[in-house]
Amino acid sequence: MNTAVTVHFPVDGILEVFSSFTEHQQSALHSAALFPHQKLSDISKTGMGVIKTVKECWRRQEMKVVTRRSSSSGNQQAYRPPPEPRILESGVTKPRNRHRIVVLGAHKVGKTNLIRRFLGGEYEEQYETTIEDFYRKLFYIEGEAYQIDLLDAARERDFPAKRRLSILTGDIFLLVFSLDDKESLNEVRALLTEIRATKAKIQKPTQPLKAPVVVCGNKADLDAQRVVSGLEAGEVLGEDVPFFETSAKTGTGLEAVFTALATLGGLPDETRPSRHEIVPILTYQSLCVGERGRGRRRHSRGIGAPCAAVDPLARRPSFTSDLRMVLGSSPKHKKPETCQVQ
Repeated sequence: MNTAVTVHFPVDGILEVFSSFTEHQQSALHSAALFPHQKLSDISKTGMGVIKTVKECWRRQEMKVVTRRSSSSGNQQAYRPPPEPRILESGVTKPRNRHRIVVLGAHKVGKTNLIRRFLGGEYEEQYETTIEDFYRKLFYIEGEAYQIDLLDAARERDFPAKRRLSILTGDIFLLVFSLDDKESLNEVRALLTEIRATKAKIQKPTQPLKAPVVVCGNKADLDAQRVVSGLEAGEVLGEDVPFFETSAKTGTGLEAVFTALATLGGLPDETRPSRHEIVPILTYQSLCVGERGRGRRRHSRGIGAPCAAVDPLARRPSFTSDLRMVLGSSPKHKKPETCQVQ
């Protein structure tokens, strides 16, 4: 059934919108005459320009109203347009349910594909050098929202201060080396030492060191090219570090790695990819908003099967925000100390 939609334009902007629309149409027809092979869908994109122009007219009209009100009251204030809405609302996830997994390792060991597997994606054969990637996976488990950020810090070994900042802000660490590259194992050993030393600087001496680390030797499917045995890797890493042989290509050992990450990080077992369903981001949002609307009812927990969604708008927090978080979590001393990131 067709439904009529009525749109009200500001009076001051009608002529401006019409003029802009005419210019767009003339530009589109001129472009079609110069490029006969251009598709009609490309020409119809001029409608987007009209929408943008209408929004700009609304914004100008609102600015005029605010200015008039401020002038009449004698209080001149700068006009600030309302913030653009995001897909996800802030405050959906409680701070205690937010965790960051930092993935570190040498080049070409399969870190990106391991992350892709955790996010619910498929293995990609073609290799592309990763500078730095940030991902966010959102979970809805037993009526509660969880957020796991994954930082793929691929080339931070060339920037020590940046690498230490990533370590300081990380809650869980996944170190990856390749079973066909012994040097990558040595790099993981150095990273393990650095993580423990860096984390110890921001924790109280009386508290036990909290640096959950999981190590996986990737590319277990390459038997012919293998140069690192499981026994050798265990001796290098030590008995207190969980170690797993994995293959991002075939999926071997991935379930054990994700289980260890959940256990050491204090995450629900349903955060494992095999224990939840991937849903669209809007479906996830509707579940969280519905849960908040029900209030704090005892019967609201346990509704629905565990599900997760990948936030398409996820961006790594600024370095300033990370530094503030690090300084806020550092133990307070009477004498100022140098920043641990330096």
